Amino acid sequence: MANSFGSLYVGASGLQSASHGLNTTANNLSNINTEGYVREQVVYEDKNYQKIGDAAVSTQYRGLGVQVGTIVHARDIFLDKAYRQENGRHSFYDASSEAVQEVITHLQESDGEAFKTAIENFEEAFEEFAKNPSDTVNQNLVLQKASLFLARAQAVEDGFEDYQTIINSKIKEKLNRINEIGKSLVDLNKRIQTIEAGRVEKAMELRDKRDLLIDELSGLARISYEEQPSGVVKVEIEGVEFVDEINCHPVGILENKRTGYVTPYWPQLSEINDPEDETKNYYYPIFDLTAVSAEKNSDIGELKALIMARGTGWSNYLGYYDQNGDPISTEVYEKGIANSIMMNSEAELDTLIHEVVTAINDIFAPVTSASNLNALQGVGSITYEDDEGNIVTVDDLTKLKVLDEDNCSVGSDKKMPPKELFVRNGCDRYTARDVTFYVNKLDENGNPTDEVEEKNMTLYFYNEEDITDTSMCYTLKSLTINENLIKQEAYLPHLKYQENTWAVDYNLGVSLSKIWNRQDFHLNPSDTTPCGYSGFYVKWIGEIGNTGNVYKSTAQSLEGTKEEIEFSRQGVIGVSSDEELTIMIKYQSAYNAASRYINVINEMIEHVVTSLGHP
Repeated sequence: MANSFGSLYVGASGLQSASHGLNTTANNLSNINTEGYVREQVVYEDKNYQKIGDAAVSTQYRGLGVQVGTIVHARDIFLDKAYRQENGRHSFYDASSEAVQEVITHLQESDGEAFKTAIENFEEAFEEFAKNPSDTVNQNLVLQKASLFLARAQAVEDGFEDYQTIINSKIKEKLNRINEIGKSLVDLNKRIQTIEAGRVEKAMELRDKRDLLIDELSGLARISYEEQPSGVVKVEIEGVEFVDEINCHPVGILENKRTGYVTPYWPQLSEINDPEDETKNYYYPIFDLTAVSAEKNSDIGELKALIMARGTGWSNYLGYYDQNGDPISTEVYEKGIANSIMMNSEAELDTLIHEVVTAINDIFAPVTSASNLNALQGVGSITYEDDEGNIVTVDDLTKLKVLDEDNCSVGSDKKMPPKELFVRNGCDRYTARDVTFYVNKLDENGNPTDEVEEKNMTLYFYNEEDITDTSMCYTLKSLTINENLIKQEAYLPHLKYQENTWAVDYNLGVSLSKIWNRQDFHLNPSDTTPCGYSGFYVKWIGEIGNTGNVYKSTAQSLEGTKEEIEFSRQGVIGVSSDEELTIMIKYQSAYNAASRYINVINEMIEHVVTSLGHP
């Protein structure tokens, strides 16, 4: 009877096990469309065996049936790691590609016509001006096309800066999302640990949510993670602990008060003693943007790509110069501003504007050293009174830049200094100063004597560009068309005093026309192939387009790799309705088989009991 009832218990264990299998399969089917859900599988194991005796060669045991050993997540940790790495790398190149496409979009205003046409029209205006500089129609044409050229360039620059602001907003959102994910991971870790502490139940649903958050985090930044025996997952971002056993170390957000641009940092590794003065503090950066490459496995994470694309601020042609005003090296360029598509594009555009504007202004209102002026030949030094009333002595006239009065032209007003076409908001091109100097008197034959005489004249000192003050530089943000010329186009320099009369300076027009054919313009410090101003646009678009194609093709390739890994991963963790229905039929059959088995055992026991009751 004991063996018979034991057999009944074996059947009951089969019913229970099949019932668990049916419930698990039904749960899989009901969550087939739930994002992040991982298929659950039932793992069976034998119940304890009972020793019933010793035989001649072995010990005899009686089994008590089957039981559910555990219900496991069907995950492959290697596929998870591979997917999360490729997800982060794809996000990096996809964000970079999007930024490049945005630059091209701004440059191709109205299908690439606006800015390119403005450059071409500006060049044509000077060709017409060269034919007859005194013609007011040609003068007015130069002013119109100059205004259009400057307006188009400033519109492109404004578009770049607007997109930088958009990127900055995205960066804020991503940083806040990272901190939200960190808090959620800590909460899930605690709940999972609480549920699984008794080693009876698995927190399947909570684990699914946690894995889904880790998937999302892998696209935002380069992460590493490890699950502890307690069930807690520790996460690092860029090699620094982000989530530990009990805490989340949130990402700090440092906002520049001038630009509004945000920079992520680690508060726990920083030294912040004066929140009101950023210059007195040290903020430990999350990302090292000077060493991003596939070789170093650092080209991972959308957030890093966005920060690189946006850059640290607005840029101009001064981005290609160091603090001393010297051009930066190719190595410094490639490790710095070249990594930001937005800042580099702004600097390249502004470099073109600066080169064109200064070249034109240097012809309309030429600059030379004071030592080259005929009136100062043989003069050792000059003195003048500065704006504060101090007497200043200049001993080296080669270093003093002034208006080249001997070779300049003037407008119809015949006034000095001549009007420049483009003016800076921060200062005039020249400042008139009365200077005093001493020369030897000449005898009746024109030879110098030992007697010295004092002379006075007005010099027009050139106000040089000041790299510490962009308002004094010929850069897009500080440029406008000369208002005096807008009011009267005839003030545009075109007359030169020759042989006691004023004549049209045709050489000036020819010189202005020739600057467009110069082949000495470089886009950036690493550009080794010079081009002309007219070829700038084609070369610029080509450079940006090549960069965009590299990012786009890399992103597409990585997307294919990511999808391939995800397909393999879904083959493990995904729920297939056909497969689950097949498994359900298997468990249903097992349940029916166990039920029939119990019926047979029941009938047998009943027969035995009945037989024992009738001698």
